[in-house]
Amino acid sequence: MPKRIALLGSTGSIGTQTLDVISRHPEEFTVEVLTAGENVDLLINQARQFNPDSVVIANKNHYKQLKESLAGLPVKVYSGSDAAEKVVSAGNIDMVVASMVGFSGLKPTLSAIMAGKDIALANKETLVVAGDIIRKAVEKSGSRIIPVDSEHSAILQCLAGESGNPVEKITLTASGGPFLNVPFEELENVRPEDALKHPNWDMGCKVTIDSASMMNKGLEVIEAKWLFDLAPRQIDVIIHPQSIIHSFVHFADGSVKAQLGLPDMRIPIQYALSYPDRLTSDFPRLSFPDFDTLTLIKPDLKKFRNLLLAYSALERGGNTPCALNAANEIAVNAFLAGETGFLRIPDIVEHTVIKVSFSHDLTLEIIDATDREARRIATEYVNKIKNKK
Repeated sequence: MPKRIALLGSTGSIGTQTLDVISRHPEEFTVEVLTAGENVDLLINQARQFNPDSVVIANKNHYKQLKESLAGLPVKVYSGSDAAEKVVSAGNIDMVVASMVGFSGLKPTLSAIMAGKDIALANKETLVVAGDIIRKAVEKSGSRIIPVDSEHSAILQCLAGESGNPVEKITLTASGGPFLNVPFEELENVRPEDALKHPNWDMGCKVTIDSASMMNKGLEVIEAKWLFDLAPRQIDVIIHPQSIIHSFVHFADGSVKAQLGLPDMRIPIQYALSYPDRLTSDFPRLSFPDFDTLTLIKPDLKKFRNLLLAYSALERGGNTPCALNAANEIAVNAFLAGETGFLRIPDIVEHTVIKVSFSHDLTLEIIDATDREARRIATEYVNKIKNKK
């Protein structure tokens, strides 16, 4: 029987690449659910191609267009942010690919976990803001979380066959983004279009900006803590501009394992879909003569202060990572809109994290309240910056 897939965020970068993988293996996978936020035209085309059981558009204003466009197909059509939480819990789903960007991916992913579905996790914010809640839900339901991020997929692959062997630490690699070799003082004047020119990866706008500021790596550090049950001191970050080595695992005997491959997200996506098996593919292959130099550089924490802020949030715990994530989403949107400069992103994040009411205990209600408070504080700070221009 083919594995039945629900895809949260089907019109984004990870979503479209997931559908590319599925289309190459029709005997292995079928698409049961597609969800999108705004891009109704692409969702319609995807539904026509993959003929899912259900589709969801979060923006209710697009419901009529979606319904009418799919009227001739046996596809159930829903709208609203709550609809995704319901359809991913259906009995006809084996795995949920969580590729929605940002805080909005938390509740649908949690609903799928509580229903016992396996999760191919590309939405790192889910574990960043609610790691302990997710961990407890997984333990109760028996669901599995298989990471899709190339770095965490690399760690998972390096751990294969190592059950019981003590891990000393892991090292996550980072490309350094488009500003790796740009002097710190010149970052004051970089524009959104400069930050969106990632040298190696094809990603959505938010993730690409996070990569440029290294907040993406900071969020991955927090995510790694929950995925692999590690302390913050056991998670290192190293800049690797070529993006060929995707991460390292250091074992207690001094051995180090790494996973290598070309920077193609379809490889970790396919591994997550077929885990623990590997499917054949016709993706481009890594040729070592094409990469005669593989560079490893210690991160500059003055230049990439967001990474330091993420480590601090992880150390403090509680609702601090949630506040960090919310503030960063506001800061990134402000930068993309031309309302603040690139170097102001960590200022906005740090200001917000300091101001948000701290709670050591986590519930969904506390997370929701923290997210709202952090967004309000960050937005007020952005407005002050705008008024000073």
